[in-house]
Amino acid sequence: MNLTAKMERGDLMAAACPSREVLKHVTSRWGVLVLIALQDKTLRFSQLRRRIGGVSERMLAQTLQWLEGDGLVKRVAHEVVPPHVDYSLTPLGLEAAERVAALADWIETSLPAIAAHRKVGV
Repeated sequence: MNLTAKMERGDLMAAACPSREVLKHVTSRWGVLVLIALQDKTLRFSQLRRRIGGVSERMLAQTLQWLEGDGLVKRVAHEVVPPHVDYSLTPLGLEAAERVAALADWIETSLPAIAAHRKVGV
């Protein structure tokens, strides 16, 4: 693969590749959980925060901004009082959510084996 084709695709192993920033956003703990939470429905900020246990308001807002900036999350602000903002996944976000959901599912189903491994200190 030539250099131009490689850069069009992205090369995570290259230190300066912009795909690393997207990887950081998508695979962060909160990024994964936001993508999974929005996979099936549109949610308001407060609904999303309740659905994702343990996330602070600040971290959720920052994660949503990152994912929106990457084109994975769509933010729709409604001109009403009080303000009403909906978050949903874009088609690209749905693709990402499917992939991270598969990894999350593997983690959840493999948890007994992982926990057993941790106990024996291997």
